[in-house]
Amino acid sequence: MSSSDGSGLMSSAGLVRYFDAEDSNAIRFDPKTVIAFGALTGVFILVLNLVA
Repeated sequence: MSSSDGSGLMSSAGLVRYFDAEDSNAIRFDPKTVIAFGALTGVFILVLNLVA
């Protein structure tokens, strides 16, 4: 076995703690809202390219 078998869990432990922490002051968006905003921005840019 290689010596790096157990290091993956140790190296990801900090990320798990980071993503598990919830900040009560953080702005929270629904993922669907983010996708919709990105799609609308893309359509807006396409319309601007067609007009100009």
